[in-house]
Amino acid sequence: MSTPLCDTLERLAQSGPLRMAMPGHKGRDVRPLGTQFSRLDFTELPPTGNLYAPGGPIEAAERLWADWWGMDCCLFLTGGSTQGVHTALLCAARPGERVLADRMSHRSVQTALALLDLHPLWLERPWLREAGVAGPLTPERVEKALSQGENVKTVCITSPSYYGVLSDVPGIARVCHAHGARLVVDAAHGAHLPLFTTGVYDGADLVVCSAHKTLRAPGQSALLFAGHGITLERLREASMLVATSSPSYPMMAALDWARAYYQEQGADDYRRTAEQAARLRREYPSLTDRDAPLDPTRFTLCVEDGFGVEAALQARGIYPEMADRGHVVFILTDCDGEAEILRLRRGLDELGLRGAARPMGAMPPPPPVGEQVLSPRQAVFGPKWRLPFDEAAGAVAAEQLAPYPPGVSVIAPGERIQKKALSYLAQIGYNREAIVCAGEEEGRCV
Repeated sequence: MSTPLCDTLERLAQSGPLRMAMPGHKGRDVRPLGTQFSRLDFTELPPTGNLYAPGGPIEAAERLWADWWGMDCCLFLTGGSTQGVHTALLCAARPGERVLADRMSHRSVQTALALLDLHPLWLERPWLREAGVAGPLTPERVEKALSQGENVKTVCITSPSYYGVLSDVPGIARVCHAHGARLVVDAAHGAHLPLFTTGVYDGADLVVCSAHKTLRAPGQSALLFAGHGITLERLREASMLVATSSPSYPMMAALDWARAYYQEQGADDYRRTAEQAARLRREYPSLTDRDAPLDPTRFTLCVEDGFGVEAALQARGIYPEMADRGHVVFILTDCDGEAEILRLRRGLDELGLRGAARPMGAMPPPPPVGEQVLSPRQAVFGPKWRLPFDEAAGAVAAEQLAPYPPGVSVIAPGERIQKKALSYLAQIGYNREAIVCAGEEEGRCV
């Protein structure tokens, strides 16, 4: 396998260097990780290269990723997709500008809006009432939003969603470019999708993927891809504003290895995983491609009591990714073989879910987006005070109110809090004693 960064770190470790630099473990045993991790854990040295400087084995490894994905460049991330979303929006938008943002955005988009002083125009999704989830964004919906004369030059969408729903990224990209706007795609849960569909992210200007979510890669390892004239130098400049100056070399080496693995052999295993996911969808009540275009490996169970099913599975040693009132979400990857799928089936069968009818509309649609009174930055960084949950209607939110996961806003910072939104949060089981509101009241500032 061609793994320039892995090979460089391995050669350096085998040469027996006198390590008089960071990190402090000097390649010795780091329990419980052991020495296999620590021996490759270097810092910026002439042989190892520098994530934020041109040339060297890191850039060579990034180049291989970019070539595989058909993008102009790739930047390794060791702060997860949150780092990638912040970096991407730094590249795409300037402070004070409007951003057309998917209301299904992860909370990292919310924090980016506040940190970068960006002003959201929310792109609401259609509600799939029978499935109880938000549907895909379409080029037509984005076209309509961009045609309303708000002079938007940045669009930020999420695909796939936490539930596996896919949007037409190439089609949306064409609409964005026709309006002179750049498209940022938060594809945190979609690092594996190019194994199934060539060009799944074609046309996007910036794409963020969490390798650790769906590939054989350690936690926080992620990737930022760019095209259409956005250079690797620009990605580095933006990333240095929001990321550590001491990125993990073992994490970056794992990204290097993962790309080679999936290019050369892992794709076949992942296709077998997709076949297993398709069987699970047929056998149990779940989201299917009849509801919306789906990630071929995401298994989203549809039930009357998602929290109860999740707890019952956890009691059996089976840990789903997340649950809400009407769904339980399972992330299947190429590491889930026949034994793992059989264990999952047994757990579901013990709960009587095989062949069960799918409940209709177990999750209610979210309330309409509230009035934007303050910018996210004003709301987040201004004075604040707390109100009891049941007294907060009419106040302005200073924080995001969203069940996590998936971290999708019901109320966003700077929005007026509606009674409908509070009722919805209570209905779906989001329990809060108090809400942080923007503004101040004597003696109650926080």
